[in-house]
Amino acid sequence: MRSITTAVTAVALLSLAGCGDDDDEDVVPSTNAAATSTTATSTTTSTTLAPGSPSDPEMREELLAMLEMDQAVRTGIAPPGDTRSEEELFDAMGEVDWANKTRLTEIFDEHGWRGWAMVGKDGSTAAWAIVQHADLDMAFQERGLELLQAAVGAGDASKGDLAYLTDRVLVAKGLPQVYGTQWSPNDAGEWFPRTPIDDEANVDARRAEAGLGTIAQYMEELKAAFG
Repeated sequence: MRSITTAVTAVALLSLAGCGDDDDEDVVPSTNAAATSTTATSTTTSTTLAPGSPSDPEMREELLAMLEMDQAVRTGIAPPGDTRSEEELFDAMGEVDWANKTRLTEIFDEHGWRGWAMVGKDGSTAAWAIVQHADLDMAFQERGLELLQAAVGAGDASKGDLAYLTDRVLVAKGLPQVYGTQWSPNDAGEWFPRTPIDDEANVDARRAEAGLGTIAQYMEELKAAFG
């Protein structure tokens, strides 16, 4: 089950890396992360960063480092300089998830969602992955979902990320999915949605609006990853 969870995470990140809503343009909205204030960071970076660059590169790097550890404890592949074994990394998952959630809570308290304008597309998606994996804290996931919805509404975060997190929260509550992003295998290796997909006949249209491929394409990704 550990390998299945890891691979689903990897497929989700791979799928979102090329979402249509993210790739249309690199415009930085005026509206989802660092020790300095937003005002100070903006003033400092406005003359040193190229147009369209994240205005808070330090926060971006912090979020990417948090994601690197999130993935390490799920894949068992240590980042450079980390000498822990695969099993030691797996055993550290709870500790890493708690630390990431605690830090991201501080970021939410201080700044809300850090989106494309501040931390770039990869930084925003790093924050999404951390929230996505905080299954033991529903209140935190729901708060992240609310903040991400606002960022997407402002054109400052990924519709694809929002689709995945929306389904994650719904599934945790035992409710039907909207986008059909949450699947699990049975003992025969056949994939099935963790909860039913609402209005399944139109799910591909909703996925397209979120910049995601069709359900059939998603199934092919899962099969390619797991056989």
